[in-house]
Amino acid sequence: MSLRTDQLISEASAAKREGRFQEARHALLEAVALLRQEEAGISLAHALRSLGEIERKLRESSSARAHYEESVAIYRHTGDVLALAHTVRHLGDVLHEAGNNESAENYYNEALALYRAHPEASPLDMANAIRSMAVLKAEAGSAEEARKLWEEAGSLYATLNIAEGVRESSARLARLANS
Repeated sequence: MSLRTDQLISEASAAKREGRFQEARHALLEAVALLRQEEAGISLAHALRSLGEIERKLRESSSARAHYEESVAIYRHTGDVLALAHTVRHLGDVLHEAGNNESAENYYNEALALYRAHPEASPLDMANAIRSMAVLKAEAGSAEEARKLWEEAGSLYATLNIAEGVRESSARLARLANS
């Protein structure tokens, strides 16, 4: 990776942290163009995933989807299972937001399978992936599946002391019990 590419990725990260998403997007677009020229593989996948995240924040779902899909394709050939799982989940989120629930469910299932099979999977990433599937299942009217998923996510969030996740899981479980 070139010095200029490193600089652009650093600029994008700083802009993202500070909520300057248009600036982050601009820097990442330039970095992605350079990484394509450099045939940078995994670095390109990381930059595309970051660009997808920025596009989601900017409500550019079709662009986000395209960046996530390209990133997933690269990760499938690199062996970085956890990066693949994370990106697959985000692709599922974009598809879910667009109303493409069947495809979203397929990606959520893949992400969950990857996380469950990997000994170093982050419990927070697992909880977030379970949460995404639970939301989808509840919306689809699969109350029993959603209940089991919310219980699992809530337990993970409790173990991690993530109060917001515990509250959401409890509230969702109460809604399911009342429906």
